[in-house]
Amino acid sequence: MKAIVITATGDKDQLKFVEIPLPEIKDGEVLIQVKAFSINPVDIKTRKGNAIYEKIAADGPVILGWDVSGVVTRSASDLFKTGDEVFGMVNFPGHGKAYAEYVAAPADQLALKPANISHKEAAAATLAALTAWQALVSNAGVKTGDRVLIQAAAGGVGHYAVQIAKHLGAFVIGTSSAQNKEFVLSLGTDQHLDYKAQAFETVLKDLDLVLDAMGGDYIDRSLEVIRPGGTLITLPSGLSEGIAKKSEAKKINGYHIMVKSNGKDMQSLADLLEKGIIKSHVSQSFSFEEIKQAHEQIESGRTIGKIVVEF
Repeated sequence: MKAIVITATGDKDQLKFVEIPLPEIKDGEVLIQVKAFSINPVDIKTRKGNAIYEKIAADGPVILGWDVSGVVTRSASDLFKTGDEVFGMVNFPGHGKAYAEYVAAPADQLALKPANISHKEAAAATLAALTAWQALVSNAGVKTGDRVLIQAAAGGVGHYAVQIAKHLGAFVIGTSSAQNKEFVLSLGTDQHLDYKAQAFETVLKDLDLVLDAMGGDYIDRSLEVIRPGGTLITLPSGLSEGIAKKSEAKKINGYHIMVKSNGKDMQSLADLLEKGIIKSHVSQSFSFEEIKQAHEQIESGRTIGKIVVEF
């Protein structure tokens, strides 16, 4: 089968096209013929030798990617049968091996693809959508009436987070550049802030939750707008000891989360996708042979919604 491997860390030119045998499946796994996979910032960081590269480096060949949608061609699980269309985030944080024609995946990390969405839309709604779901539902427990700030609301995680938070009944504030204002408002935000024109901490206060996809000084600034007893969830990096102390001093729950593969959560997302409550915005799709261009797009930091690679 065709696959893309990295034999050394570095720039996009480390992505190499190879032919390798089909993966073997174990009990509880299925073999998926991949129709589409999506790319995330963690792919870029791992390619450069950061993120979870050290976890997977010894498990060669190193194949990036975790987000897949496709068709089951072989099953060693009672959950899915041959011919089922499935999607999910595979083995994260671990070796997902999604940049390939076929992927072996634990069946309990997948869900049936809703018939009303494409493989492209399904592949998009995996790592990014799961991150938003696990942050807002599993961790923060967002409920009706909560005031929620979503940083980078036009991005991969952000655009799902806005839709999920609105579904949960929250008052949602989203930040983006001015050029993405209409897109962010179309997702259901109640208030938009242009992060280039105004500092959010000068106009917001007493928020129940901030979902921070930026890191750095955004963590400190976010603590200024959250009410005592509120929550700060940061995605790019964990809280330093100093920030943890600041959050505790303000009686704020501040912490970092990392998304984890979870079939039950995927099923929850599948239900929302099937009902049209959340939708994937795929701003650009690439062919398998255009993987380097896809990486360039993610590295630009200007991706709206998601980008996907299709077979």
